[in-house]
Amino acid sequence: MQVEEFLERSADARSEKVALICGSRRLTYGEIEALSNQLAHAMIELGLQRWDRVAVYANNSVETVVAIFAILKAGGVFLVINPTTKQDKLAYILNNCRATMLITSEKLLPTVNAAAMEIPYLCGIIVSGAPTAPATSRFEGKYVLSLSAALKGQSSERPPRRNIDIDLAALIYTSGSTGRPKGVMVTHLNIVSAATSITTYLENTPEDIIINVLPLSFDYGLYQLLMAFKIGGTLVLEPSFTYPRAILDTIAREHVTGFPIVPTICSILLQMDLGIYYSFPELRYLTNTAAALPVEHIRKLRRAFPNVKLYSMYGLTECKRVSYLPPNQLDNRPGSVGRGMPNEEVYVVDEDGNRVGPGVVGELVVRGANVMKGYWELPEETDKVLRPGPFPNEKVLYTGDLFRTDDEGYLYMVGRKDDIIKTRGEKVSPREVENVLYSHPKIAEAAVVGVPDIVLGNAICAFVSLKTGETLTELDVRGFCVDRLEDFMVPKIVQFRDSLPKSANGKIAKKELTLKTEPLAGVTS
Repeated sequence: MQVEEFLERSADARSEKVALICGSRRLTYGEIEALSNQLAHAMIELGLQRWDRVAVYANNSVETVVAIFAILKAGGVFLVINPTTKQDKLAYILNNCRATMLITSEKLLPTVNAAAMEIPYLCGIIVSGAPTAPATSRFEGKYVLSLSAALKGQSSERPPRRNIDIDLAALIYTSGSTGRPKGVMVTHLNIVSAATSITTYLENTPEDIIINVLPLSFDYGLYQLLMAFKIGGTLVLEPSFTYPRAILDTIAREHVTGFPIVPTICSILLQMDLGIYYSFPELRYLTNTAAALPVEHIRKLRRAFPNVKLYSMYGLTECKRVSYLPPNQLDNRPGSVGRGMPNEEVYVVDEDGNRVGPGVVGELVVRGANVMKGYWELPEETDKVLRPGPFPNEKVLYTGDLFRTDDEGYLYMVGRKDDIIKTRGEKVSPREVENVLYSHPKIAEAAVVGVPDIVLGNAICAFVSLKTGETLTELDVRGFCVDRLEDFMVPKIVQFRDSLPKSANGKIAKKELTLKTEPLAGVTS
């Protein structure tokens, strides 16, 4: 099965059903299928070859959705680039994968034009939202074509199938250890396997209406689209979570049943008077991944959404999803991210690759059809994470994350191998300290890092932001931790920020946190 069949099968079964709600636009499966077919034919006419990489540099929109499926139908490999990406990084990604086509919007065309001279492999650019622009022109030797001109006169019939399930479907770029993005290679089989497993444990049906506020360049956001179309449901696609109350209004108005969140969205939700102003009788489930939710946030979410199933999950781009905790286990294991999802095996190993038993901390390993093929043209980086498995020539994914299991096989994340802080001869998991900080009633966000210290080796440093109107001092925070943590885990340094920096995917960007030379004695947020 190929990924484009998610759309095609749903269009065959329920052509008149609304598949996508995006602002004021509501498109049926039949309409998206026809537009995707037209754009696929246009790209083939423009010279797209099987397995050519085509980039979509755009925000969450109808055109982005159409482009993704059109690229697949044309036999290409798609990559979605976050619209906040700047010129240099854009040029690097396009050159790294040697993209031959780029689909973008009129608003982003200036950035594309600025990078165009640095992208020799790019042959053409298709631009949406440019009705006043010439139908076609050339820039730096590349054709520039409006989307409306590309679609004009093209057949709405499906083009012939060009790929099989082991062919590449997408490249998903993630931050690299060297600072350069790495292209995670995922096949049709990888995506179909992951989507099938996830929709199975979420018990998705065609009646589900899923809202997505995450960028489609983020695999968590991308899969909301792919899974919604796989089950024949409806996707409510929002540009972002910038206006939380507007999103909550949309959830109520559109009778949303599924709401995927990340910890930063959770923090915002928990500062709102949800029970007073909002009622979501149709909302069936919340999911969280990207980073694990603090235990205190899980408890508060359950109080705020008492009739909603909360799925605490863990995953990484290299295999999409790893585990989920069944909602009925939250009371027993609030700190767990569950067990491996269907059709997948996970286990914990020591430094020699030997499996370890319950309670022993080691690196988590994943094997299954959802595991990526590798990093695009980075064989050494690939070999670090894809290592020999149980059978000859099999490769399994070493996640780089430290876990332990309980006696029933439920997973508990300890931290990233490279995030563990060594201080006073002890190893400290930032996550454990952060969980304590998040349990403070005045703290909205927290991030813990190690900073070089001539005596300790590394000192524990906590960056925190406070809830609106609250006041704390460094001594207050340290005293709170002293009562709840072993002495070597108590932050030596506490610094306050109005808010903590975030990545485009909503994660707290720890690498952007730097110490102020004179820590504040106290702060009011």
